Amino acid sequence: MKKIGFLSFGHWTPSPQSQTRSASDALLQSIDLAVAAEELGADGAYFRVHHFARQLGSPFPLLAAVGAKTRRIEIGTAVIDMRYENPLYMAEDAGAADIIAGGRLQLGISRGSPEQVIDGWRYFGYALPEGMTDADMARRHTEVLLEVLRGEGFAHPNPQPMFPNPPGLLRVEPYSEGLRDRIWWGAGSNATAGWAANLGMNLQSSTLKNDESGRPFHVQQAEQIRIFREAWKTADHAREPRVSVSRSIFALVNDRDRAYFGGENENEDTIGFLGDNTRAIFGRSYAAEPDILVKQLAKDEAIAEADTLLLTVPNQLGVDYNAHVIEAILKHVAPALGWR
Repeated sequence: MKKIGFLSFGHWTPSPQSQTRSASDALLQSIDLAVAAEELGADGAYFRVHHFARQLGSPFPLLAAVGAKTRRIEIGTAVIDMRYENPLYMAEDAGAADIIAGGRLQLGISRGSPEQVIDGWRYFGYALPEGMTDADMARRHTEVLLEVLRGEGFAHPNPQPMFPNPPGLLRVEPYSEGLRDRIWWGAGSNATAGWAANLGMNLQSSTLKNDESGRPFHVQQAEQIRIFREAWKTADHAREPRVSVSRSIFALVNDRDRAYFGGENENEDTIGFLGDNTRAIFGRSYAAEPDILVKQLAKDEAIAEADTLLLTVPNQLGVDYNAHVIEAILKHVAPALGWR
């Protein structure tokens, strides 16, 4: 394992039990947690994007702010739902955020998961062409984004522009060199992992995927990663790909940890169904004393296959506690798993 970061869903709720009670709390605390994680030595700060929800809906202002406040840590998403995105506008926003961060953006994108409203992308102005599914639309938006991020001109300039143009066809600006190689696809199936590899995207695999064999989650996820790497090799890309997996992992090192997570009963995989009745498998959580965690995680085949581990954090417990959660893993667990 080369890198460890955190993944926050940015939940907020106006409840006295929550330390994150407003959108302002969620955004500002996300920045503070990224700064704290960098100080602790973590490698990445990643954020989940959901629309029509009390979560983090608009990622690029947040990513730019984190980029301005930090110096080393990778900054990313896991994931942005491409059904909702204008790929050219997205390329501009991503380019700007990446430049502010000094080339540290790691942009995770995907077809998305079931949302809070029915066909929410329609409210964003998108309609499906005849014969196209919403998953097809997400993949089409992705292909356009990847093409634009190559940085080559495609738009014919106005012969009488307001400002002088460079010669030739024009591209969207600002353009950030290297960002195209830092796009990740959140794959829910083996097939989409192979598709992502063919297009030269890195792979993000979360705590759920389509149940394609009935085997344990970590075994299926490891197989997905191997399929991705084989497809990458077949595509003959010039660089080596990156692969991340997400996990809920809590080291119980004090009484507060044990009070929050000591009775954790999600230590087995579970089966559920996504919005289109696709059978899905949800990976277990881990909560134990550090020495036990090391033994449990050493048996996780997908963690062994990946180069990056994203720790999902309970952001509504506040910045200080989540910094403690990250520090406990980095200090007491990660070194035994080969981190650094």
